[in-house]
Amino acid sequence: MRASASRAATNHLLHRAACALGLIVALCFLRSPLYAQAYKSNPHYKSAISDGKLLAENQDYDDAIASYQEANEIAGGKDKTSLRAIVELQISEGAYDDAIASAKRYEALASTTEEKAFALSSRGRSLFLKAEPQSGTQYDPALLHAADDAFQAALALDSKDSSALYLDGQVLVHLGETEAARAQFKACVSSITPDDPIYRRAQRFAQDPSLALQQLAPAFAVTTLEGRRFSLDQMKGKVILLDFWATWCGPCNEELPQIKKIARDFAGEPLVILSISWDEDPAVWKAFVAKHGMTWPQYRDTDRRLSQLFEVQALPGYFTIDGDGVIRSELVGGGFDLEGRLRTLVAQAKAHAPASNAGGA
Repeated sequence: MRASASRAATNHLLHRAACALGLIVALCFLRSPLYAQAYKSNPHYKSAISDGKLLAENQDYDDAIASYQEANEIAGGKDKTSLRAIVELQISEGAYDDAIASAKRYEALASTTEEKAFALSSRGRSLFLKAEPQSGTQYDPALLHAADDAFQAALALDSKDSSALYLDGQVLVHLGETEAARAQFKACVSSITPDDPIYRRAQRFAQDPSLALQQLAPAFAVTTLEGRRFSLDQMKGKVILLDFWATWCGPCNEELPQIKKIARDFAGEPLVILSISWDEDPAVWKAFVAKHGMTWPQYRDTDRRLSQLFEVQALPGYFTIDGDGVIRSELVGGGFDLEGRLRTLVAQAKAHAPASNAGGA
């Protein structure tokens, strides 16, 4: 009996030891590069990543985030690819507190200087955007200081991070630290090439940091139907009319004669029209443009990124932008006196044309 009991006890201990050893081996595997390869080859992980990318391209941010979160769960909560995408999407969606939390989780996994700088810069972006007033005109100074701290930490890791330099310059302007802001904008200009969409804007801010306090149109650059590069910041001194439309949009078609009249009547004036189509079929779009004599710059916003940049939710949508790049009106629908608004802005642009410095309108 004693021998039997002894054997049973021994077997029990061996069983426990085997379980413990198995757990140790499993934990080691989870932490090993082999596990990374294992989950990245998982078809469910691949599918979740693919779905996330597609949903993000279609601006379905909630479902895109859910897909990336699923991928991260499959990876045991340690997939940097998913977490990075989640951070970007949460910022785009305006979920700044969630983005800050996700950036913190990403930072904990970061193994390179670039990854750590991204996490800190993302925290700064979220804090800066969160500081923007929902009502009134004052930014939250505590959030601005926290954003500045995050950007400074990111720049300590990567002093040529153009995005961090540019955004920190804007933070410092709102904090009233004009010369510090000017220094950041100058450093930003030095860290990028002239073909970068924010190059000219950073140049202008370096000359006059107060411009960063204006409601400036987002910087962008696109290639038009004619194959020409259209960069907003290369249009300094010119009035811009952005026309968001589609061939299938009835109200857009009703407003087309007004746009054509503006293009005709303002020929030779410091005014540029850019029509931005939501059409999915390029052949239909091109045929419509040719048939209706739309001779001004045309662009098809295939991934809706430009529309997202201007937060366009419905068509037709119009933005009038003055010679300093400041948004003067944002209109949705039809029946507006676009021509009257543009004449006022064009007159202002012509009056300021001799000035070498782009001051506020």
